[in-house]
Amino acid sequence: MKRVGGLWEQVSSLRNFFEAAAGKKKRADVARFLLNLEPAVVGLRNQVLSGQYRPGGYHTFQVLDPKPRLISAAPFRDRVVHHALTRVLEPVFERRFTADSYACREGKGTHKAIEQCRRGCRRYDYVLKCDIAKYFPSIDHQILMELLEKVIRCRKTLDLARVIVDGSNEQEEVIAYFPGDHLFTPLERRRGLPLGNQTSQFFANVYLNPLDHFVKRELKTPHYIRYVDDFLLFSNSKDELRLWRRRIVVFLAGLRLRMHPGKSRVYRVQDGVTFLGWRHFRNHARLDRGNVVRFRRRMRDMRKSYRAGVLGPDRIRARVMAWIGHAMHGDTWQLRRRLFRQYHF
Repeated sequence: MKRVGGLWEQVSSLRNFFEAAAGKKKRADVARFLLNLEPAVVGLRNQVLSGQYRPGGYHTFQVLDPKPRLISAAPFRDRVVHHALTRVLEPVFERRFTADSYACREGKGTHKAIEQCRRGCRRYDYVLKCDIAKYFPSIDHQILMELLEKVIRCRKTLDLARVIVDGSNEQEEVIAYFPGDHLFTPLERRRGLPLGNQTSQFFANVYLNPLDHFVKRELKTPHYIRYVDDFLLFSNSKDELRLWRRRIVVFLAGLRLRMHPGKSRVYRVQDGVTFLGWRHFRNHARLDRGNVVRFRRRMRDMRKSYRAGVLGPDRIRARVMAWIGHAMHGDTWQLRRRLFRQYHF
């Protein structure tokens, strides 16, 4: 496909900025921005138009569920700019993404990826399960911008994307060497995107889009699924999957990425495949044990908060129903009965 230009008028339009600011959660920083919405949006847009816009500082915090992760929350004004940019860029790249990527895309999502995983488990005997080590902290800024430039030829739009990428806060340190590197290469290249930005989710899909095309066009894998940095390749041959793994390792090195050594291996489908919080078998699926343990912990915490008067029944119901909606995608009827007999509010 040809490179796409003429996007700046859409990105910088006043309507795009107002729509990017609409429908946000009413937190304190949001309320302050929305209190004077029109002058705030116009002023922010003028900064972007003049090239004077610079991202603010991030508020960072760590979550431990399901694993330790550093979350970075950008100021609301920056989130408006992020949304204004991705509203225009996402449709452009959507035409270039394969159907096998399921994270943060319209009409895709977790449950569609789970359905595809179960379809693979029914059809094939083996699966190569892959996980990229420290994916978001490893994303190379120069490579990311080169991937954007292969599709976008609108200089002002690319400049805004670069301002957002360059404004990324410090992430977990990743020291890794790849072919052609010298001693100081890992220290000279900027890398890492903040987990929590809408732009980061979009850029993460852009960054691994070449992998999706490589797997489908070069490896000609019959059944492939990717959700962010977790991906599965199915086959009836273990040797074929091991060959694919070696070729993927080489391909990822070109993106300055490494596969997680302990989480990337070939499994027999009959032994179960853990993916997106579920353990998938040929004819059934169970919630992963860690998912159940975390939900029990949340139920205990909610019960304490309810008894202390901190949490109301409506919020509890919403959280519980969200988990039930997820759990209903597998064989969990007896599990749900046991769980809800244990907790009383």
